[in-house]
Amino acid sequence: MTLTVAVDGPAASGKGTISKAVAAHFGFAHLDTGLLYRAVGAQMLLGKDPLIVAQTLQAEDIDPGALRNSEVAQAASKVAAIPEVRAALLDFQRAFARRAGGAVLDGRDIGTVICPEADVKLYVTASDEVRAERRFLELANKGQDVTRDGVLDDLRARDKRDSERASAPLKPAEDATIIDTSDLSIDDAVARVVSQIEMAQSD
Repeated sequence: MTLTVAVDGPAASGKGTISKAVAAHFGFAHLDTGLLYRAVGAQMLLGKDPLIVAQTLQAEDIDPGALRNSEVAQAASKVAAIPEVRAALLDFQRAFARRAGGAVLDGRDIGTVICPEADVKLYVTASDEVRAERRFLELANKGQDVTRDGVLDDLRARDKRDSERASAPLKPAEDATIIDTSDLSIDDAVARVVSQIEMAQSD
């Protein structure tokens, strides 16, 4: 069975955690598409041409542990605004989405651009303050020198850049189900998504 689940939303909304849990529940493959852009952004910080990096990106270039910091996040948002970079990564993502056995992809333009025909489309969000607190705790626990105000400012700047870019801006697909996780536990959010997918499977 090939079933594609598209999960979009801003940073620290919970979409990655939810996507991983849902993929594990159903035995689907999971792709955090943001890591593709983080990998390109990280190489750009080293002085490499982001388009060439995107065109030659290999699986071994994607190391989640090394890519989850605020500097790389900002670089990822900048390279994601380059249409040619997005185009270079498009085929990789679409091929992943079509794999047999089902796939969950999370990012910012999955339901609108990458997989507009996805069987299930979700847009996961939360208030700026809740998202900033989650990201602050995540980075602080990794020993990074961050402040709550600084993380909130970075998050809002990234949201603005992602929402206003000309190519594939961050926004819900017209037929996406909105899930606000501000006051939801992860278990409750996952249960809601599992229910959505089970309904799609029975159609």
